[in-house]
Amino acid sequence: MNWTPTRAAALPPLLWLLVGCSPALNWRSVPLPEAGITITLPCKPDQATRTVELAGVPVELSMAGCDADGATFAVSHAALADPAQAGAALRHWRAAVVANLGAGAAATAADAPYAPKGALPLPQSVRTVVQGQRADGSPVFAQGVWFARAAGPQMRLYHAVVYTGKPRPELADQFFAGMVLQ
Repeated sequence: MNWTPTRAAALPPLLWLLVGCSPALNWRSVPLPEAGITITLPCKPDQATRTVELAGVPVELSMAGCDADGATFAVSHAALADPAQAGAALRHWRAAVVANLGAGAAATAADAPYAPKGALPLPQSVRTVVQGQRADGSPVFAQGVWFARAAGPQMRLYHAVVYTGKPRPELADQFFAGMVLQ
């Protein structure tokens, strides 16, 4: 390329614009020590805890999540006192998430086995892709995973999900790949 004074003069403003831009997805490692997992999120997470019922048992469910680039990313986890209930709790949790996406969502749900390194190979450990509706009626695509692992005398259950307005499997792939059990 031949650098003329006109091209050279245009370069600094162009560089200034590039430096001023920030990526829509700024991936960062987020340790969740109480859950024994490190996750990778594209934005600074908010965190909350509440009591919910999983398979008829009240549990403290902790969540970390954020919104970036038109997508919502979230990881939830809970300790289950009775390890024998892990499969039923995962099945119940998945069904509740799919039901929240509207009446027709269950018909679109597609499951595949999912067990990251360190998770138990339970039949209820799945990755689900589902299309549904938000509360305002707009379309939403969800890609979620559910899995469990033994944590001392308890069972630790996990759910991670990405919600988007259109299919974006590459976001979910990157998000799920960034979860590491400790």
